Amino acid sequence: MNALDEDEYFRVLKSFYGKSIILEDPADFHPVIYFYFLDSLAHIEYTLNSFAFNYQSPKNIMNREYMRWRIDEEKKDERPLFPGFINWLKKENPEKFESLPILWRVIYDRENPASYRSFRISLDPTSLSPIPASFFHDALEEFFTPAFFKSIYNGASLASLFEEYRKSIGA
Repeated sequence: MNALDEDEYFRVLKSFYGKSIILEDPADFHPVIYFYFLDSLAHIEYTLNSFAFNYQSPKNIMNREYMRWRIDEEKKDERPLFPGFINWLKKENPEKFESLPILWRVIYDRENPASYRSFRISLDPTSLSPIPASFFHDALEEFFTPAFFKSIYNGASLASLFEEYRKSIGA
């Protein structure tokens, strides 16, 4: 076994790369929620890669270029509504909020200090400790549950709540 295979973050990456949505139909996913699903996966991958590989590795350089591109993509159409939607869910539908993937709950909750910093996930901006690999493993598992996928199809529970939120703010 080489040193990379022994790295805990690399093992999470290998597990992530083994996941698939082949049994799903992404064309029928709610477009805003699907964007943030992929966006979250990109942030997870970028953060894991930054822990597992040299900062100047081609993989990290390519990921940074993608992440820069997606900043503009986040501003298109109804995508800017997503952070407000998460906070609206927390207030109006706490049970649904609690069922969301942990990454969405911590990153978009205005009361939580977690954020994306230079594209990396930062759960506690004041901490110098790395995020445990187990957090990423658990976060990825939440994004790949059948219940989560079922909720993000157009007309499904989370997608319907997003549309309700959008109408409630007149967007």
